[in-house]
Amino acid sequence: MGLRTQFDAGIFCWIDLMAHEIEGAKRFYSEVFGWSAEDQDTQGGPPYVMFRHGEHSVAGLGEMPEEMKSGGMPPVWNSYISVGDAEAVAAKATELGGTVTMPLMQVMTAGRMAGIQDPTGAYFFIWEPQEHFGAELVNQTGAWGWNELATRDIETALKFYGELFGWTYESSSGAMSRYEIIHHAGRMNGGIMAMTEAWGDAPPNWSVYVTVDDVPSVVAKVREAGGGVIAEPFDMDVGTIAVVTDPQGAAFNVIRTNEEPDE
Repeated sequence: MGLRTQFDAGIFCWIDLMAHEIEGAKRFYSEVFGWSAEDQDTQGGPPYVMFRHGEHSVAGLGEMPEEMKSGGMPPVWNSYISVGDAEAVAAKATELGGTVTMPLMQVMTAGRMAGIQDPTGAYFFIWEPQEHFGAELVNQTGAWGWNELATRDIETALKFYGELFGWTYESSSGAMSRYEIIHHAGRMNGGIMAMTEAWGDAPPNWSVYVTVDDVPSVVAKVREAGGGVIAEPFDMDVGTIAVVTDPQGAAFNVIRTNEEPDE
């Protein structure tokens, strides 16, 4: 199983959902993936939920602040990259043309984080672990297994992340547009995709994938639970994929891989 007790710096370590309404999100993801929802003690701060698959943590859930909701920001799944020194990485991101959109903050005793927008417009978070290192289970059925950047300026993105985290890349021939597989610390660490005209006016973004055994049956569960379908199940070299949304509009991907998952 893809059990983890730590993540190397530069590796994706966590995902969480910023929802408009936390209780509805808890119900939806529990129905679709069988996740249990564990309310966290935030010591008077905003509510936060730990999703578990079995006994292992797989993702988080928070409620978007009212000012962001009233400003029209949609619910979104966030991707977190583990770092050794969040302050230094945030400063380097700025030097490389990125923007710190959420200043460095201490999250109780869990760790330190900052929000960054890359030079092509996509948002992500960096996480300096203390008591919380990230997901305990990855790359297995019912757990998150991949992060993917869609961008209109792939060369700028490759350069930015390569210099910021030391990522290297391998071109994939099986994708519908240019696709670069990220490698770091001896592991595949996500992908970077060139957006085509088919994306319309969608903004550059990091998306998340959850691994499942049967994509069509999970898509059916999404519909039954009130979610939507952006892309019906389709086959790629890597496996079967669908793009779906929860009832509040947060998009995510589900995948059944053709290969054994990276442990």
